[in-house]
Amino acid sequence: MNDSHTRKLDRAELDQNLFLARNRVSLIVVEGHARGTEHVVTTPSLTIGRGPAVDILIADDAMSKQHAAIEATAEGYRVRDLGSTNGVRVNGSRVPAADLKHGDRIALGEHVLQYLVESKDRIGTYTLEDG
Repeated sequence: MNDSHTRKLDRAELDQNLFLARNRVSLIVVEGHARGTEHVVTTPSLTIGRGPAVDILIADDAMSKQHAAIEATAEGYRVRDLGSTNGVRVNGSRVPAADLKHGDRIALGEHVLQYLVESKDRIGTYTLEDG
């Protein structure tokens, strides 16, 4: 169908929509003055930095104005350095880009963010084993 209300989705976009439908994705600041801040990821991409034109703004002089991007893949998200001065580290290793898995720690400037993926089937539910 070719009308103004219908568009064709490519396979990667369909996979990402399914991933987000099944999972809650968030970035939790675990180190730095913004510690304890949670950012829920609901879009295919977002930028992190200290500048005005980013999705996640963190006041950190060691961070570039546009430091890193979080981008959707078919299996989840990846982090990509946007040419920052101090680089991006995932679990302690400096990387230009890396696919993220649940629990990964992303160091940007003086801050560390933890990437969390929770199944929406498990959020707010407990089993006898959970106590």
